[in-house]
Amino acid sequence: MNLEKVIFGFVIVLAATLNFGFVLGDIDAPAHHHVFELFLAVVVNLVATVLKLGDRTQVGAIHLSTSLVADVQLLIAAGFWAWAEHVAQIGMTPAVTASVVSLAAGALFANVVSVLILIGETLMLRR
Repeated sequence: MNLEKVIFGFVIVLAATLNFGFVLGDIDAPAHHHVFELFLAVVVNLVATVLKLGDRTQVGAIHLSTSLVADVQLLIAAGFWAWAEHVAQIGMTPAVTASVVSLAAGALFANVVSVLILIGETLMLRR
């Protein structure tokens, strides 16, 4: 068993599941979406991006691009949350929450694509 591939797969799936955990719930209910979950999703997605940097294959390029999309979406969501709370001081209204969750849902889609590519790549491996 290749430990590097285990860690790679673990981080990709963890990024997707953390993102899913944040997105799950009523889209406009702030109580269903905790800031710490979003923070963890951002951090793990950034780690996943770093792990994908060394691969020079076409599949590796697609992995990296999906990871970058997820990073951008999650960073914008976190920035919007921070802006609403600390700059505009309007708090997490239903409209702000819906925007943050929608951005995180876009990142979730990118994470799902990455997981599907990982599964497809694994199924295509020959011993």
